[in-house]
Amino acid sequence: MKKIIFGFLVLLFFSGCGKNPELSADMLGGGKIFDPLTYQPEKYLLSVSKPTPTTIEAAKPVLIACHGYSASTFEWDEFRIWMDNRSDFYLSQVLLAGHGRTYEEFKASTWKDWQSSIADEYNKLVKAGYKKINFVASSTSCPLLLDMVNSGYFDNAPSTVNIMLIDPIIIPSDKTLSLVGIVGPMLGYIEADNTKEEDKYYYHYSPQETLQQLQNVLTTVRKELEHGITLSPKVSLKVYKSIQDPTADPVSAVLIYNGVKTSTGEKIDLQMVNSRLHVFTRLTLRPNVAETDWDNQTTAFEDIAARIKR
Repeated sequence: MKKIIFGFLVLLFFSGCGKNPELSADMLGGGKIFDPLTYQPEKYLLSVSKPTPTTIEAAKPVLIACHGYSASTFEWDEFRIWMDNRSDFYLSQVLLAGHGRTYEEFKASTWKDWQSSIADEYNKLVKAGYKKINFVASSTSCPLLLDMVNSGYFDNAPSTVNIMLIDPIIIPSDKTLSLVGIVGPMLGYIEADNTKEEDKYYYHYSPQETLQQLQNVLTTVRKELEHGITLSPKVSLKVYKSIQDPTADPVSAVLIYNGVKTSTGEKIDLQMVNSRLHVFTRLTLRPNVAETDWDNQTTAFEDIAARIKR
């Protein structure tokens, strides 16, 4: 999820901010730029590119990559590039429902819609015969997956489902998200601090309807964590969290660490990362990327690839 500017909400309202933003053609949601998965799904979804795998192909590990709120498949393109021509596992990049399309489609989507895209690709791969299906999720896709885990969605998985969460958001760094139910309907939308190039891959404007959906899923999963989530013996979970995250408060990782137990009652794996970035694994188009950021990305990618082959 891109950092949303919630400051000065009331000021924006009284300055006459309209409920429908003026979208330019060179930004996602403007009507001309769409996520490439929408017209070339075979390049992103394994269920489309290999719907009938051979026995050998079906035995290879699969990694389903899920992006965050207001983002697109672009968020995991660097992992695909890092993979290069590796043939020891498959990558399937999911586009959350409502994302990567028009602003109106984004506006009309719910968090259950977003979650359904993850479940749909998983179900298709299971039906096709793939045996080792895993997940890596960033930002808002993390609570979407945690909710699925809490519901027992993977209890009957064909083998262990390794889930890796990158900068999960449970508590936003900007606490004014909690005001969206009050102020949101008056504003209509909130503007993000994207660069012009990032506007091609992330929504520049976030409809208040989707911000309320975001708040709803965060509240839902926070309550599930407070109640306690016990992993199925078929599920393994690891969290990677930036220590200074401008979007997802690091306490999010603490809530997950304290709220989730393995099937044997043990703590899950938690790795705090020396980073000030949200979704530290996505570095393309970011200004002032440091050498340590590249090191963090490579280390995480190597660890993810190793975990899915266990």
